[in-house]
Amino acid sequence: MKRSLGYGVAMRLNKAMAALVLLCGMLAAPARAETVQLLALGDSLTQGYGLIEQDGFVPQLRAWLEERGHDVRIVNGGVSGDTTAGGLSRVDWSLTPEIQGMIVTLGGNDLLRALAPEVSRANLEGILQAAEAKGVEVLLVGMQAPGNYGPEFKQSFDAIYPELAERFGTIYAPSFFAGILPEGGTPQDATEFMQADGIHPNADGVTRIVEALGPSVEELIARVEDAD
Repeated sequence: MKRSLGYGVAMRLNKAMAALVLLCGMLAAPARAETVQLLALGDSLTQGYGLIEQDGFVPQLRAWLEERGHDVRIVNGGVSGDTTAGGLSRVDWSLTPEIQGMIVTLGGNDLLRALAPEVSRANLEGILQAAEAKGVEVLLVGMQAPGNYGPEFKQSFDAIYPELAERFGTIYAPSFFAGILPEGGTPQDATEFMQADGIHPNADGVTRIVEALGPSVEELIARVEDAD
């Protein structure tokens, strides 16, 4: 009887020790990184206008990031023809609870419509305020006005993005087209990387754009991960 009781006690101790070892192992093991959830809020440049899906900005950016070991999901929030006002009107419901970071690429259609710079500024400010309210990190991609609107318009518009980035503490990339255009250049300076309309990049152009913008997106991912 005593021998039987001793055996039972030993078995219970062994099971308890095994459970303790398992628990310690779980605590010591590195936590598995979760997928970073990003939203790309933009217009036709983000949406991938004129391209088959896999050649668009979002799929190429996702592939570029995955090649560098990032576990990331990017929601394509690009709407062809959208202005900063359109982005503002949908940013709140686009920032669903799982979204941790946002890439904002808007303003090109404001320029095409010659909207007043103060209007574009107010809309972009509203977008950044919405992100701030939800604790979402932001990469703000800038844009420069052409000279044909006059120096005052250009100065006012070009200042919007760096000033808002500084005010809200966002990551700032000066231009979506940095990978294919020289500083101060126009799409006419990079026809080999543009579609026939002279406005939207072709697949090779998108590849170069992603290579230039990618490091800024990696910085955004790092901020998201640090915030967690």
